[in-house]
Amino acid sequence: MIFRQLFDQQSSTYTYLLADSATAEAVLIDPVFEQVRRDTALIGELRLRLLYTIDTHVHADHVTGAWMHKQRTGSRIAISAASGAEGADRYLSHGDRCGFGARYLTVRATPGHTNGCISLVLDDESMAFTGDCLLIRGTGRTDFQHGDARAMFRAVHEQIFTLPDACLLYPAHDYRGLTVTSAGEERRFNPRLGGALCEDDFAVYMTNLGLPHPRQIDVAVPANLKCGLAAGVPTQMAEAGWAPLTYTFAGIWEIDPQWLEENPGSVQIVDVREPAEFDGPLGRIPDARLISLGELAARAGELARERPIVTVCRAGGRSAQATAILRQAGFEAVANLAGGMLRWRAEGRAVENGEM
Repeated sequence: MIFRQLFDQQSSTYTYLLADSATAEAVLIDPVFEQVRRDTALIGELRLRLLYTIDTHVHADHVTGAWMHKQRTGSRIAISAASGAEGADRYLSHGDRCGFGARYLTVRATPGHTNGCISLVLDDESMAFTGDCLLIRGTGRTDFQHGDARAMFRAVHEQIFTLPDACLLYPAHDYRGLTVTSAGEERRFNPRLGGALCEDDFAVYMTNLGLPHPRQIDVAVPANLKCGLAAGVPTQMAEAGWAPLTYTFAGIWEIDPQWLEENPGSVQIVDVREPAEFDGPLGRIPDARLISLGELAARAGELARERPIVTVCRAGGRSAQATAILRQAGFEAVANLAGGMLRWRAEGRAVENGEM
C-alpha cells in the first residue's frame, strides 16, 4: 500500500493519501482547498487514480478541497450522512466501507466534535484516521457545530480505544509538530480522557477550555456544507496561462520542451550554467541568455518583468532553484525546463554551438 501524510501549515491540517499499489486506486482524506494543486501533482507523479475524497467532518478552520479535486480528477466526494453537507456523491454511515483496489477503510461514527464526525479504520486495523475526534494527547473541541463532550467520550472509548494497542492513529490536526500516535498510547496517556478518567471528568474539562472560535469559521463552514463550493470561495485556482505548464509535487512549474522550441520569442530563456558549460559540448538553446546561478539574484534586475522566463541548466536541478530565486525577486511568470539540456539534446531539439 502507498501511504503519504501531507500537511497544510496555515490550518495545521493533515491530509492523507492511501492507494493500492497493485491497482493504483487511491483515496484522499481531509483535503485542503489551498493544497489541491500540491495534492494533484503528487497523485499524478505516483500515477494514481483518485476514487474518493473523504472528509471526516464539516471543518471549521479550512475549506475542503473535495469539490476542486472532483473537477480536476473526476473523483467522488464522500462525507458522513449526519454532516448536513450538500453536494456529495456518497453519504457514509457507521459500518460502511470505502474501497480502493484490494484495500478498504471502514467508517466508524465518532460524534462529539461535530455530530457528523467519522473515523476511518484500515481493513487490517493497522491504522486509523480519527479526524478532529481524537488528537495526539488531546481531542477536538466540543463547544460549537452541535458538539457534545459526553458523546465524544463515548465515541472514543467505544470506537477508537477498542482498536488494537498497536493501531496507529492519524489525526486531522496537530499544533505541536506531532505526526502519529497509537490506540494503546492514547488509552493510557491522553490527559483528557485516557487512563482512569471518567465521562464526568471529561465533560468538565471540555466545558472549561475557553478557546476562541476558529478564524476561518464564517467562511469554512458554509463552504464545507457544500463540499467546498460556496459563495466567496473561488471556483478555480490560479493557473499559469502563458504556456502549457506542469506543477510538480516539489512546488515547481515546469515547461514543455516542444512548446519552448516552437515559441522561443515569447519568453526569456535564462541559462544558469557556468560559462564553460554554456560554451561546452551540450551547446545552448538558441537565444538563451547566460546568467550563472550564483549571479542570478544580483542580476535579476536585468530581466524584463513583462515577459515570462524559462530557466535552463544541464539536468534541471540548478534551474529549478533559479525559479525560486526569481520568484523571490518578484517575477511571477517563471518555469523550469525539466531535464535541462540533457533532455533537450536527447529529444533532438535545436542547439547552438553544440557537438553532434
